[in-house]
Amino acid sequence: MADAALDGLSFEAAMAELEQVVTKLERGDVALEESIGLYERGAALKAHCEAKLKAAEEKVAAITLTTDGQPNGTADLPE
Repeated sequence: MADAALDGLSFEAAMAELEQVVTKLERGDVALEESIGLYERGAALKAHCEAKLKAAEEKVAAITLTTDGQPNGTADLPE
């Protein structure tokens, strides 16, 4: 299930937040319940980043070059 709070989050913002989550978990100075919440948020952020990367890879794979070196196949790509 997609987290509505993640839908508008860019890849870069999600990665930055994920790094903060990992740092907090690695320090080990958070309570158990908070650690569980952080772990769940980190898992959601990781999935979000993976989905963003997959979408970017699909866009790149759809682009080909014409014989004169111009990109082709970009007209139907979603923004």
